[in-house]
Amino acid sequence: MLNLVGTHESPRDEPRDELRASLRRAMAGEVDFSATARALTSMDASNYRRVPLGLVAPRDADDVAAALEVCRAHGVPVVARGAGTSIAGQATGTGVVFDFTRHMREIVSVDPAERTAVVRPGVVLDRLREATRPYGLTFGPDPSTHSRCTVGGMIGNNACGAHSVAWGTTADNVTGLSVLTYGGESLRLGREWQGAPAGLRELIAGRLAALRTGYPPGLPRRISGYALDALLPERGGDVVRSFCGSEGTLGVVTEATVRLVPLPSAPVLAVLGYADESAAAEAAAGLLPLRPLTVEGMAVDLVRGAEGLLPRGGAWLFCEVDGADAAERLVRAADAVDATIVTDPAGQRALWRIREDAAGTATRMPGGPSRTESGGGTEAWPGWEDCAVPPARLGAYLRDFRALLAEHGLRGTPYGHFGDGCIHVRIDFDLWTGAGVGRFRRFSEEVADLVVAHGGSLSGEHGDGVARAELLPKMYGAELVGLFGEVKDVWDPAGGLNPGMLVRPGRLDEDLRFAGLPVVGLGREVARCVGVAKCRVDGPSSGPSVMCPSYRATGEERHSTRGRARLLHEMALGEVITDGLRSEEVREALDLCLSCKGCRSDCPVGVDMAAYKAEFTAGYYAGRPWRRPRSHWTVGRLPEWLARFRWLVAAGARLPFAARLAGVTPERPLPRPAARSFVSRYGGLAGGDALLWPDTFTNHLAPEVGEAAVRVLGAAGVAVGLPPGRVCCGLTYVSTGQLDRARAVMRRTLDVVEPVLAEGRPVVVLEPSCAATLRTDLPELLPDDARAARLAGAVRTFAGALEELAPGWTPPRLDRPVAGQTHCHQHAVLGEAADRRLRERAGLVGGLSGGCCGLAGNFGFEPGHYEVSVACAEDQLLPSVRAAGEDAVLLADGYSCRTQLDQLAGRRARHLAEVLAEGLDA
Repeated sequence: MLNLVGTHESPRDEPRDELRASLRRAMAGEVDFSATARALTSMDASNYRRVPLGLVAPRDADDVAAALEVCRAHGVPVVARGAGTSIAGQATGTGVVFDFTRHMREIVSVDPAERTAVVRPGVVLDRLREATRPYGLTFGPDPSTHSRCTVGGMIGNNACGAHSVAWGTTADNVTGLSVLTYGGESLRLGREWQGAPAGLRELIAGRLAALRTGYPPGLPRRISGYALDALLPERGGDVVRSFCGSEGTLGVVTEATVRLVPLPSAPVLAVLGYADESAAAEAAAGLLPLRPLTVEGMAVDLVRGAEGLLPRGGAWLFCEVDGADAAERLVRAADAVDATIVTDPAGQRALWRIREDAAGTATRMPGGPSRTESGGGTEAWPGWEDCAVPPARLGAYLRDFRALLAEHGLRGTPYGHFGDGCIHVRIDFDLWTGAGVGRFRRFSEEVADLVVAHGGSLSGEHGDGVARAELLPKMYGAELVGLFGEVKDVWDPAGGLNPGMLVRPGRLDEDLRFAGLPVVGLGREVARCVGVAKCRVDGPSSGPSVMCPSYRATGEERHSTRGRARLLHEMALGEVITDGLRSEEVREALDLCLSCKGCRSDCPVGVDMAAYKAEFTAGYYAGRPWRRPRSHWTVGRLPEWLARFRWLVAAGARLPFAARLAGVTPERPLPRPAARSFVSRYGGLAGGDALLWPDTFTNHLAPEVGEAAVRVLGAAGVAVGLPPGRVCCGLTYVSTGQLDRARAVMRRTLDVVEPVLAEGRPVVVLEPSCAATLRTDLPELLPDDARAARLAGAVRTFAGALEELAPGWTPPRLDRPVAGQTHCHQHAVLGEAADRRLRERAGLVGGLSGGCCGLAGNFGFEPGHYEVSVACAEDQLLPSVRAAGEDAVLLADGYSCRTQLDQLAGRRARHLAEVLAEGLDA
């Protein structure tokens, strides 16, 4: 027996085989005690890290009961986990993690007449919202993680979201719960003491005075502690409400009945601009009598790059109302500096995306002094994340809070639910050094005193967890906190459910996930992943997002950007994953990373898994190149093969055993070089207004694209020249982790183009993946070569070059619908605004799909990747092409995208330059 209940230590040296075997015998769901599973669940979205013994994925309530029985018999604690987006550490623990997202994710029923739904705990909030939308209903609480958070997790944390001013918290919207206690009791919770464990009613009856006086009044967002005042007689002995927000410490939810609310018939977003943050905060409470659906606040320091979408001001309130008339009334009453009313759904989504990404965006502080030498930097972290004060006190609190930040030499960017008095903030704590952690602790203690002085709650949304539970006596006093412990003991006398959360907590400065990480290098880089899990979207992506195609294809956490970052984090620590850069766990997880670069732009904190994969792969094969897959020597060095042995590649591609010889998957035919390369035909081009980059794909495999680009640029009055020698961006070497070779290729290329760079001409790159490599990988791999930065700055896309060099040119009018895909690298690095404007001027109507085509250069050709490659294409690209009419023009600027469409859909897509060149002929 392990006997871990009530402890905070992870028994890394104790045998776990008996526990694992007992769980496998007892339940039908998965039992995974591997290093990978433990690494993936050692952290949530907080500053904390606690390594579990293993993970189970129950299939149903019977599985939950069986697993609890085994854990109880072995004295092992249990942590119930949803999407792992908790910000205070509640989803971490040293026992067995119960993952409800794999199987227990059903929507059991929807009753539109009663406006209720019955769900399992692992259902993702957006799936519930999709199921209820046809009835004109929705689940009111909507945290910014709605695309991946689970209803069970929302119940555990009493989650809220932007619409809480109208629809309340999760506790306000749950009417019944089925729970299992650690002791094995099955309870159905309701009002009038329904489902209360034995002894709870008697305990509460003796403490009525403390409950009536111990909770601060006027707080719509009081999330801290247990909501024991819901058990007061005048509040109906509401056991369900008292359970919500208990952070998995009282029971394990197996089913929930939730209340639904009507969707607004005509949602309108009024964005109100104010001079500064305090002015916006003070105005928020005054808007509440107008019954807005949201009153969200953000200041200028959090909307980098989005100022053009917003009205004038230094801070803004995002107020959603039902109907244009309501929006006009609200604007008239707001006394704002400026205002914008947005009725267009796409415009509203663009603005809400700014708000939803704030938890990650706030993590990257702009400018400011670097503290890299001491282990700090310009990152900001949770830690004092979501306190709440009475809305009327918010302006005064924010002024005091900003002053306290300055007193401690810290920076933070407050934002949040101004209408409810709830503020989110990420602060640039130095959590890497002892001195920095000490300051983190002192600030936490002092700001807790400040919140209490303003009549507030230490947590207004995300719960107490590890981050704030130690400070609860400041808010509630010793008597009420002692009562919390007694209530915990009634529900869970063995202390097996999420020990250390809310009751009898550890110190807020212990178990920090930064402890032991190197200050520089890969471990330092992956630590920027704060775990908000935007990469972990359940089901097909929507909108322009690319991240994370392999997770959407597999549904496995280890194939998400966050999952891979967690594995690299543990690799850098060397405790759970002990083989360093030789780790098979990390290699297997990165094997299905398509290097799409989507996370570079779509991840709110800019995690760049493509770069991390390249660095890891280089280290994994360092000193043992013979272990590299054959595809690294063939497809990975394709530019060299085509430049030196073009005839051999052309002949070999026709052989029946060519795929096996090249070490690529037999499901795909190998691409064949064109009869004549682009450079062999246009090699005499010199001088001109711009340099046209003859990338490997255009030069050898699709010269028609280069020819079309020369024609169109010429028609626009833009003369182009070619480099005076062979050039290569190094893409294939980077994507296969051949970084030394990539640097050598890049330096040789810079030697060739150095004279041209001195002339200051733009460089037009037709292949988006090559343009992205030149723009990002080149200066990052050669940071000390000034020529790399100059070349990166000179790179232009085809559409961007036309817009810059021929702004008055009128393209041929084609008036055709389009379908296809924006290249993932273009989306992530270059943007497609210029392409979109060029298509509109040419009369090419309709949008291109997002996502990744799934071929991704060498990825789709490598053995073992074909099924995932196809699944990625089926996410967005192939459905959009099937839905397009026969007269639609298929656009795909990337060679991989065109190849994938040809091989999987039997449709020929073209580069935008080709389509415009045909228009010139017409």
